[in-house]
Amino acid sequence: MNIVVCAKQVIDPEAPSANFKIENQKAVMQGTAPVLDPYGECALELAIRLKAAVGGKITVITMGSGLVTSVVKKSLAMGADELIQLEDDAFADADAYATAYGLSLAIKKLDGCDLILTGREASDTNGGQTGPGIAEILGLPCVTLAKQIDINDGQAKVQRVITDGHETVTVSLPAVVTVSSEIGEVRLPTIKGIMGAKKIKPTVYTAADIGLDVSAQRKSTIVQLFQPVHEAHCEFVEGESAEEIAEILGEKLRAAKIL
Repeated sequence: MNIVVCAKQVIDPEAPSANFKIENQKAVMQGTAPVLDPYGECALELAIRLKAAVGGKITVITMGSGLVTSVVKKSLAMGADELIQLEDDAFADADAYATAYGLSLAIKKLDGCDLILTGREASDTNGGQTGPGIAEILGLPCVTLAKQIDINDGQAKVQRVITDGHETVTVSLPAVVTVSSEIGEVRLPTIKGIMGAKKIKPTVYTAADIGLDVSAQRKSTIVQLFQPVHEAHCEFVEGESAEEIAEILGEKLRAAKIL
């Protein structure tokens, strides 16, 4: 079984906000190294579990500009068999659709695949559009927010997260499935995995190699990107009794149109 996992390099979502700044409508990290997207790691974890259950091969595809080898190679250290890097300065301007289109072009270059896994969303944009976009472009069925997948007789039985629990969906393969963090704990790379990853040379494609014109595939434009300013105002209400304090507080809340 050939499994493709799409995972991206992102700004560390655990880094303090003081380490961010906005430059030319882009978020820039200062003093903290990028990481492999945690939701992409969830997709990879599920792929590794499936490989252990039914066998096969895992190919990770990552797309971006300025990719750090040690970051994207974490996927190999965790247990992937192959890494494809779509790396080009032009990819810095790719929106969700252009990214999905580029990933789809890379998937088409493979010798077939049975299952495409992505994170439910990326931790930097929280868009959740790339996985369904790949499915649309490749003409494949798509199931979102998976917490478990079982493969049998060319079909995937997917438990997907819903508001009050989960539901089970069966889909024919090949298909695209986006994976949620409800899968449970994601494994850490072992020393053996890290050493093995050093021996694997990624396949690198530029925009020209896969035939992607980012500007032609963009469907959206960032109007404004900014860090929100959080302000808080605290006022103590005093009075001779609890009843008086409550009355004064009520008047202030009505004046502020909260009540």
